[in-house]
Amino acid sequence: MATANPRRGYALGLTAYVIWGLFPIYFKLLERIPALEIITHRAIWSAVFGALLLLVWKHPGWWRELRENPKRIAVLTASGLLIASNWLVYVWAVNNGHMIEASLGYYINPLINVLLGLVILRERLRPLQWVAVGLAALGVAQQLWQLGSLPWVSLALALTFGFYGLIRKQAPVAALPGLVVETWILLPLAIGYLVLFADGPSVHADFWTTKDAIWLAAAGPITLVPLVCFNAAARHLPYATLGFLQYLAPTLVLLQAILLFGEHLDTTRLISLCCIWAGLLVYSVDIWYRLARGD
Repeated sequence: MATANPRRGYALGLTAYVIWGLFPIYFKLLERIPALEIITHRAIWSAVFGALLLLVWKHPGWWRELRENPKRIAVLTASGLLIASNWLVYVWAVNNGHMIEASLGYYINPLINVLLGLVILRERLRPLQWVAVGLAALGVAQQLWQLGSLPWVSLALALTFGFYGLIRKQAPVAALPGLVVETWILLPLAIGYLVLFADGPSVHADFWTTKDAIWLAAAGPITLVPLVCFNAAARHLPYATLGFLQYLAPTLVLLQAILLFGEHLDTTRLISLCCIWAGLLVYSVDIWYRLARGD
């Protein structure tokens, strides 16, 4: 195993999270294309680019392991549907003025993971983790009380990505082959939708002579490159350190929403964010405390 290089790990990790954090700028370029159509192309071009990437970045034996364990394909089917749902909600949120709610969803996500560990994996929560989850729940409840409705975009993003991570945790398949297989499984659905139901710009021949066609096809590398950087970073950094870096992406989304795209951060959502930020602070203190003790 190669020697860990923390400097390289930080560079790769920051690259991954900055790309993820700047996704709204990319999706705004495709604003005139319906969200579902963008996602079908994202699946198609990710499948194509992923197959090419597997030819270069070898993962010996991954296909044989899948053939010998067909249950893993069923698991990847479920995870593929979850990540596609996550993509769809995210793109819809970005292109319909709900970026603040999208950033809120990814702030909530680490705490949703803790909660899923409690409910599904029967993990025991430490006292500070209970406090962190409670603060996040308070933030969601405050929005429900003040606005009279749940922040469904935030919860949908947090829950779909949380369950996606949980399912992938149960499938011992490397990240890149796993994502590629997920997109291959989605491929018939994506092509079928484009052929039978889509009526947006990308189904017309003249679209593919425009610059938007290039941006749409770029969905493949734009999806997979940060994932490659993330997994390379994971070989050089403690996983907990990567966990802290993940807050960079929703912070960038939040800043873009307010500074670039004119979304208004009202008092209700600010209070909700403050509750969730407080929860994340408690969560982070708990992790650092455990690391310092060597647990």
